[in-house]
Amino acid sequence: MSPLRRHTAIARHRLRSRALAIVQTAIAALAAWELATLLVPDTRPAFASIAAIISLGATHGHHRQRALQLAGGVVLGLSLSALIIGVIGQGAPQIAVMVALAMSVAVLLGGGEILIGEAAVSAVLLLALDPLSGAGFSPNRVFEALIGGGVAFVVGALLFPPDPLLHVGRAAQAVFGELGRSLESLAGALRAGDAGAAERSLAQARAIDELIDQLEDALATGQETARTAPQRFAARAALERYDRSAAQLDLAVRNTRVLARHALRAVRAGREVPPRLPEAVSELAQSVWELAAAYDEPQRAERARALAQDAAARAAGVDGLPDVTVQVRSTAVDLMRAAEQVQGSPGDLPPTEELLTVPA
Repeated sequence: MSPLRRHTAIARHRLRSRALAIVQTAIAALAAWELATLLVPDTRPAFASIAAIISLGATHGHHRQRALQLAGGVVLGLSLSALIIGVIGQGAPQIAVMVALAMSVAVLLGGGEILIGEAAVSAVLLLALDPLSGAGFSPNRVFEALIGGGVAFVVGALLFPPDPLLHVGRAAQAVFGELGRSLESLAGALRAGDAGAAERSLAQARAIDELIDQLEDALATGQETARTAPQRFAARAALERYDRSAAQLDLAVRNTRVLARHALRAVRAGREVPPRLPEAVSELAQSVWELAAAYDEPQRAERARALAQDAAARAAGVDGLPDVTVQVRSTAVDLMRAAEQVQGSPGDLPPTEELLTVPA
């Protein structure tokens, strides 16, 4: 492929991935302008469109609370600027004063970092871009900001919400991918007695914490989207599978991290590793892969559960490395419970002792 065609393909991919957001922002800017023209005595209500663009561009795919904070920051910044510019005038020093005032008021009102930042940005916008802002206070700017923020919220959060399953699924698969690879790498390190590989497996397991945080954030956003956007109601059942199993998946990640730490310690000490132990860890990795697929095909959760149970049974027969075998069994329990949650098994889950019963 020629360099020109390659760059063209990259540019098309970038544009396609953001095309919906671009169209939404254009619609919101137009709707805010037209609505402000009808409601506000201003022939050029530019700040309604500005407020819509800022709010919508920054809130795409975020929580409703965050969207409201951003819109509130725009309104607050424009309102304060409109009130005070007539007193302090315009210029570079006034920009610093206005930013300080806008951020201070946002802090006093208990706003979060998002609201505080947007208040400052909006204050600068009005001071720098509105040639009539020094002519005295005009309530039109406040109304325009309210209209623009409201339109952005309706367009971005209600009419064209992000696909909740898309973001949650991607976040979950990122967790499963790293968790499975970490366990596979750890199994290989135990099999070869390779301390360097075991250390890399531990680092990989530790890095999953950030992915868990991203999954939790995506899940909260997805549930909120499905709850308030009528066209996303059908996603609730799938989202419930992620929600039910999220806590157990988090525990599996934590126990894998501890497992990798104990395994590294054993390999560094030159301890003999029975062949059954790396096989058990490898079965945990296979269980993770099956569990990852079970969200789209819930019947595969039974296979994930069986593999984890086999791993626990295999580790139970290993002598000499109690710290490692205990963590293999603990991780297996977490995966078994997660599989049952994905499958939607009714009633309370059986106790750990029953889960760890050696399969027939």
